[in-house]
Amino acid sequence: MLNRVVLVGRLTKDPEVRYSQSGVAICRFNLAVNRAFKNASGEQEADFPSILTFRKTAENVANFLKKGSLCGIDGRIQTGSYEKDGVRVYTTEVIADSVQFLEPKSNRSESPNSSYQAPQQQYGQQPYTSPANDPFDSGGPIEVTDDDLPF
Repeated sequence: MLNRVVLVGRLTKDPEVRYSQSGVAICRFNLAVNRAFKNASGEQEADFPSILTFRKTAENVANFLKKGSLCGIDGRIQTGSYEKDGVRVYTTEVIADSVQFLEPKSNRSESPNSSYQAPQQQYGQQPYTSPANDPFDSGGPIEVTDDDLPF
C-alpha cells in the first residue's frame, strides 16, 4: 500500500499555529493548487486542500510563510469524521511530513530574522568552467558512425 502526496501551491491565508496540551505545535493552512487543465470556458481551476503540520515544521511554517507564499508539500492523506449537531461530518486533509519554501526570502519580507541571507550555492561546489583544452569541445559537429554506437 502507498499513501503519498506531493503538492506545490500558494497559501490561501496566513497559517494558524496552536499548541496541544502536551506542548506540540500544530499548524493548519490551505494551499491553492492549480489543476493540470483548464475548464470548458478556458479558465484555470484550482483545488484547496487542507494541510496539517506538527512540531518544528509547524513552527517554521507559521514563522516564515504567509498568505500567497509558494511552498512544496510532501506528506500523506488522512481521512476522519466527527459528529456535529447529530450530523456526521467527514474530513480529508494532508499530513505534511516536510514543507519546502520555494521562494527567495526577499519575497517573504515580513518574516522574522529578515537579515539572514541564504547561500547562493551549496558548500564545496564551484561554478563549472570549461578547460581550455577540453577534448569534448571541438567547436564543430561530432561525427559518429554506426560502429561507434553500442546498440
